[in-house]
Amino acid sequence: MAAAGFGAKADAYTRGRPDYPPEVEAWLSEDLALGAGKRALDLGSGTGKFLPRLKATGAAVVAVEPVAAMRAQLAERNPGIEAREGSAEQIPSEDGSVDAVLCAQSFHWFATPAALAEIRRVLRPGGALGLIWNVRDQRVAWVAALTRIMAPYEAGIPRYDQQEWRKVFPAEGFGPLRERHFPNDHRGPAQQVIVDRVLSVSFIAALPPMEQARVAQQVHALIAATPELAGKAEVTFPYDTAAFSCVRT
Repeated sequence: MAAAGFGAKADAYTRGRPDYPPEVEAWLSEDLALGAGKRALDLGSGTGKFLPRLKATGAAVVAVEPVAAMRAQLAERNPGIEAREGSAEQIPSEDGSVDAVLCAQSFHWFATPAALAEIRRVLRPGGALGLIWNVRDQRVAWVAALTRIMAPYEAGIPRYDQQEWRKVFPAEGFGPLRERHFPNDHRGPAQQVIVDRVLSVSFIAALPPMEQARVAQQVHALIAATPELAGKAEVTFPYDTAAFSCVRT
């Protein structure tokens, strides 16, 4: 599902997904000890949305992504970044070769003991694992309504909100999981920050074109019926950025 959906809608993913807030850079330097002279691996890098925050730390960065269409977007938008084909269970890096592994918007897809063992393999002792998600703020009524539009298509697809990924912690070879949160508003035209955002969701992107069109129609109807969205040149999609880290023992 991930490969089919993300491969089909890599362009919508790039347009519709929010960036990460600037406060994340302090989290990277303080909790994950990244900086000049360090090496970070962005696992499940997608189109490289998280790479600007990683590069800002001064660390050397390598991106690992299994979906070819996503890697192509990553390479186009992040010249100079080393992008490798690989997966969480087969990371193309040597033992103890990185100071931090980051999983941005991805860990729920591969939250297994096997993946954690592979992450531990490539981390040096004392290195850190960082998990981060931009999570839709469903305390806002229209955001909750958007989720209800998508819900019939989930069909057991792994998601952050299900919290199933937490079940692999505490994990062998890692210290306790630490948690931080940052507010994050995605601003722009409704077509970009709402419609493209919905169409970039894996289980929506994998639908047949006619069904995708029906979903998009419902989203447009929601925008038109919501006073803070209808007719606005720019809208704000509220997110909570949830960040977690633990140290390789």
